Amino acid sequence: MKIFIVGINGKMGRAICDCAEREGVTVAGGLDIAAGGKYPVFAKAADVNVGFDVIIDFSRPATLGEVTALAEKHGAPVVLATTGYSEEELAKIKALSEKVPVFRSANMSLGVNVVESVLPALASALKGFDVEIVEAHHNRKVDAPSGTALQMLESVKKGLDYEPRIVYGREGSCKREKGDIGVHAIRGGTIVGEHTVMFVGEDEIVEIKHTALSRNIFAEGAVKAAAFLIGKAPGMYDMNDYING
Repeated sequence: MKIFIVGINGKMGRAICDCAEREGVTVAGGLDIAAGGKYPVFAKAADVNVGFDVIIDFSRPATLGEVTALAEKHGAPVVLATTGYSEEELAKIKALSEKVPVFRSANMSLGVNVVESVLPALASALKGFDVEIVEAHHNRKVDAPSGTALQMLESVKKGLDYEPRIVYGREGSCKREKGDIGVHAIRGGTIVGEHTVMFVGEDEIVEIKHTALSRNIFAEGAVKAAAFLIGKAPGMYDMNDYING
């Protein structure tokens, strides 16, 4: 398998290159505003002149136009691991999935996705408990709350029989209303990623937490997702499709 990495010279791009080398996967090149490195690097999709099987994007939403152009030009499946897309950008991703297979996940960790799979059952069983979601990342992450926190929020909502009010952070006089879900973001240092969902009842707390100790788990997940997409029909895919085979 030959992969093409968008954001190849970023931290995640380099982690994917390292993972590919360990797994015997060929890195055909990448797209990045920063030149250099051991693989061919291109500034624009129109400049790309190498062949590949799958695109892996670990960049920023602003790069979506280049990713779309690249996928359409080469007819290649795309793994999207970028977060923070607008509604307009999500519509463009949906349109792209009608032409090529698109695998989209805010978090490529198997552990995180297993956590998300059990949250609806917990939310349903712990009716009446207050729910708080707290995420922490490094000080260079630009979107908040994280895409993973938002995915966890949606998973919790699936287990509820009402539409909760979502409170993003709190300040000043801000009484908690029954049924609210609080979502909070912490940014600092070099935290790779930490997500905690708290179900808080009278005199007891049920807490489920995932901590990423290195970027390797995301890189490995992205490479596995790329292999999963080969031979698939156009459409939208996610980690649930991968987990369920």
